[in-house]
Amino acid sequence: MAVTFYDLEILRRQHPGWRLLSADSAPLIASFLHRVFVEGNHREISETELADYLEDEIYDIRTSVPDAFPKPPRQYLVDWSHLDRGWLRRFYPKSSDEPFYDITPGTEKALQWLASLSEGTFVGTESRLLTVFELLRQMVEGAEENPEERIQALMVRRQEIDDEIARVRAGDIRVLDDTAQRDRFQQVGATAQDLLGDFRQVEANFRSLDRSVRKRIAGWDESRGALLEEVFGETDQIADSDQGVSFRAFFDLLMSSQRQQELADLLDAAMNLPAVRGYESGLGSILHDWLVAGDSAQRTVAQLSQQLRRFLDDKTYLENRRIVSLLRSIEKNALQVQDRQPTTRDFSSIPMVKSDVSLPMERPLYSRPPQVDLASDAVELGDEDFDTPALFAQIHVDPAVLRGHIAARLADRDQTTVGDTVRENPLEEGLAELVTYLNIADADSAAFAEDETEKVSWIGADGLARTAQIPQIVFMRGSVRATAESQATAGRSGRDG
Repeated sequence: MAVTFYDLEILRRQHPGWRLLSADSAPLIASFLHRVFVEGNHREISETELADYLEDEIYDIRTSVPDAFPKPPRQYLVDWSHLDRGWLRRFYPKSSDEPFYDITPGTEKALQWLASLSEGTFVGTESRLLTVFELLRQMVEGAEENPEERIQALMVRRQEIDDEIARVRAGDIRVLDDTAQRDRFQQVGATAQDLLGDFRQVEANFRSLDRSVRKRIAGWDESRGALLEEVFGETDQIADSDQGVSFRAFFDLLMSSQRQQELADLLDAAMNLPAVRGYESGLGSILHDWLVAGDSAQRTVAQLSQQLRRFLDDKTYLENRRIVSLLRSIEKNALQVQDRQPTTRDFSSIPMVKSDVSLPMERPLYSRPPQVDLASDAVELGDEDFDTPALFAQIHVDPAVLRGHIAARLADRDQTTVGDTVRENPLEEGLAELVTYLNIADADSAAFAEDETEKVSWIGADGLARTAQIPQIVFMRGSVRATAESQATAGRSGRDG
């Protein structure tokens, strides 16, 4: 790619990375942002937390330069996020009233370039050359559509693998020396860090798309269907672009549990090699950093989709309000002229303003209604033997009657218990009636005295005496919803008895 004078002039004026390199306080800005966002792999930090980090950084510098950087840390953050600089992105996350910060892709590129200027232990070239060969081989073989050519390429690779297996079995094991191991380890670390920067660039591209779509919606004069087609076409375009397809394939590959375990095992084994042990590469947490960065990019896409949906809904709401306003204006004008209807001379009419169109194919064809055949055979007596009285031996307890018993007890006293009520009105339905008393106590918020108990007795259907020990339940006057109807029901029950 050729770089012209005019291209560099535009970059010098507009690119945030170039402005960062030419800033007077570039050492502070670059070192601070690299330590916090690149080395720490932070995707968003609150203003309070980032200002505390910057205050510590400035304090350390002032120990040697007392008058350096006199402004408050928050003011520096606001200045760095201004459009004239663009080194930080200042935004408000959902359901947060405090601003958060993240570095821009241009800033990250500048930081990566500055980090590459420091002299390393050595410059590895073999691993990059092998990477070039491998990528070219994948391109050529992956684009080959001739089955015979593909089979021939696979046969060559299989022969190379068979030859290596034979050498290993013969004891000829070729091991990478320390230099080759460090070369490849350095290349892996650089590629891993570049991938983290690519995630931030993907997020920036989606936000740029969102801004362009909002501008298009704000000035749209055509139909809503054409607008939606334009918006969804733009969204599909970035999703189907080379960057979108590559990002989706990378994230799907990364989310595979088998691939994650394989990568974790390879990283652990590689970092324990004696040749690279002690090298600071940041690969120890690279899998976690990739997952965090990928999740941040996915959440950004989801948030932008939700915001775009709300933006469209708001526009639809405003359009509906405009329609309602027009309808009300028409109604108002009609009410003003209802007493001044025009005469025949002043009124003009257009005959046949609507044509009646009757299409033959719109008429439904005749279909016979379904017929239901009823079996008129006589009902025959079955042979199965079962206990028919069990169908009628069902127990029903009327809560209103029990509430009437409680209300009658509270007529001349302030409180009563379940035991006192049962002794005056014995249980006729046994345990089912006692459980109904408990349900009434729970519904009416009666007092449960857990430290005191009382016994409730009744005669079962088999003629045997039953006794239950329950916590003392106290009904207070006014707390039981015993209506006049309940008392009357209880009175009728007593008279019938």
